[in-house]
Amino acid sequence: MAVGLGLSIGTVNTVSVLAEEGSAKAPPGRRKTQRAQTITRRTTLTFDSTGVARVGMIPRHGRAVTEFADLTQRSSTWARVGNRALAPADLVATVAKCLIDEVLRDHPGCGTGLGIAVTYPARYADEQVDALRAALDGVELTQVALVAEPVAAAAWLEADRGPLMPGLTLVYDLGGAGLDVTLVRVGAGCPSNPIVGVPLRSTEFGGRAFGALIAERAGQGLSSPSSSVSEVVADTIAGELRVRHVRESLELVYRCLRVADVTMADVDRVLVVGGAARPAEVAEVLAAELARPVIAAADPERTTADGAAIIGRRAAVVAEAVAEQRRARRRRVRRRAATRALMLSRRTRRRLGRVVVVTSMSAVFGFGTSILAAGDGVLVS
Repeated sequence: MAVGLGLSIGTVNTVSVLAEEGSAKAPPGRRKTQRAQTITRRTTLTFDSTGVARVGMIPRHGRAVTEFADLTQRSSTWARVGNRALAPADLVATVAKCLIDEVLRDHPGCGTGLGIAVTYPARYADEQVDALRAALDGVELTQVALVAEPVAAAAWLEADRGPLMPGLTLVYDLGGAGLDVTLVRVGAGCPSNPIVGVPLRSTEFGGRAFGALIAERAGQGLSSPSSSVSEVVADTIAGELRVRHVRESLELVYRCLRVADVTMADVDRVLVVGGAARPAEVAEVLAAELARPVIAAADPERTTADGAAIIGRRAAVVAEAVAEQRRARRRRVRRRAATRALMLSRRTRRRLGRVVVVTSMSAVFGFGTSILAAGDGVLVS
């Protein structure tokens, strides 16, 4: 059975999704047999004294390695484990290795039919993608596919809402550390690289930026040190600030459209993903301001990993089909060889029988001349 594993390793959180048969949205009239298994962890690494890595742990004593997942940041964390210096790409590959090993340990039966895809930000340059590829190969993950995050999100969209008419989808990825906006072609006939224009990113928006805005505004509204920040925010300003936050982010959306030389009228839909996009106000503001259908999963934080798992599972299905064709070809070759051997064996027995008859007649009648068994190629003296 083909199984897909999708990994989305973000700056703040890492999401892994295991998509087994029937876990993607079923076509109309069919029932899904199983829901994808999802695990969310903090994007942290700890190493014990032997160098064994663990993901998502915040040790009470010691140090957790954080802030390494964004390879575009010069300040990304390096780590030293024993005599090894691990670059950010190596740390990302270590996270992937730990999670994949965990899945193989917990699901030993899916090893041969497992397709794995790891996402990366679409804004990565070729050198950063190559560094990540080399780091994965260095930990023996050569079979793992690398997929751009908006492409994985579009794969989820196709599986959940498809088949889609050819067109443009704006992927609005509001994560913990920033906002990424990307235009992606979807539907039949889209190219192998469906990204249109240039993906854009801003750290002025997202979970951390909004949290800082909330803290600043809440601090100004406190009447005494004992007041509850969460109560003040929830009752007075959280919704208002979030609406303003999303509206201000539209400048990045329009800049992305200008770079791609398209307008909002050319966009068919807006796909909202990312952990910071969970509040309903995000989709509501985008729908009102952009005047386009807005699609968001129930848990937008896992959308990208879901899409990666779908891509991984499709690759596993193709690999299984190719392996089955090879097995069938080998079976046909063996059958033909066995049939040819059987035919040769029968022909040989018939010829040997004729030789025995001719030899017996020669012995009985005392032929003194040589007898040629015509057609058999046998000469008996």
